[in-house]
Amino acid sequence: MTENPSTTIAVESAVEAHEIVRNFEVGDSRIEVLKSVSLDVKRGEKLFLVGPSGAGKTSLLYTLAGLEKPNSGDVLIDGRSLYRLSRREQARVRNTTMGYVFQSFFLMPELTALENVLVPAMIRGSKAKDRAHELLDRVGLSARLHHLPNELSGGEQQRVAIARSLINDPKILFADEPTGNLDTKTGIAVMDLLMELIEENERTLLVVTHDKSLAELGDRKVTLVDGVIVD
Repeated sequence: MTENPSTTIAVESAVEAHEIVRNFEVGDSRIEVLKSVSLDVKRGEKLFLVGPSGAGKTSLLYTLAGLEKPNSGDVLIDGRSLYRLSRREQARVRNTTMGYVFQSFFLMPELTALENVLVPAMIRGSKAKDRAHELLDRVGLSARLHHLPNELSGGEQQRVAIARSLINDPKILFADEPTGNLDTKTGIAVMDLLMELIEENERTLLVVTHDKSLAELGDRKVTLVDGVIVD
């Protein structure tokens, strides 16, 4: 049969948010952080969330990443409702499907660079020492495998965190201000590395950043203001 060139193939979504509401109670007051936010992120897309401080960017990222349950609304990962799963299943999806890079690195201080990278694999119950070596070499730290975090620079710690986020070969990577604690030069180098690693395996990337110039690296930029997507 001859293929019809006009036939289009739908691009599947990696992450979908449907009318997400997120509130915080402070004393007798309720703070509305996310106000019925909906978002569709395609497989392989590199999406950057930008907006002023307090706009709800990190809350949205954490909700999409399964780290903060919304007050209402739904999040779908590969078409499956994340928050309708049991806690055990949610944890399994986070560990096998998602990777995380945070502004403050969150490395375990008593573990070496190699051991920190291996933590998610150990939680999963898999042996991935060769992959950990490969990833640390890929991020330029093959000579720093056995150094503790306090023996590494900020840029080196973030590169360890990037390697750790990729150890389980996740389909989706979430990054919250990944260059926020780095100087400009180091931040650019770290972001270039992150983008290169993402593009090599066509992973989906969601990044929160206050840096509009960094957001230009993505396929799409979404601006959040006062808990609402404005573009």
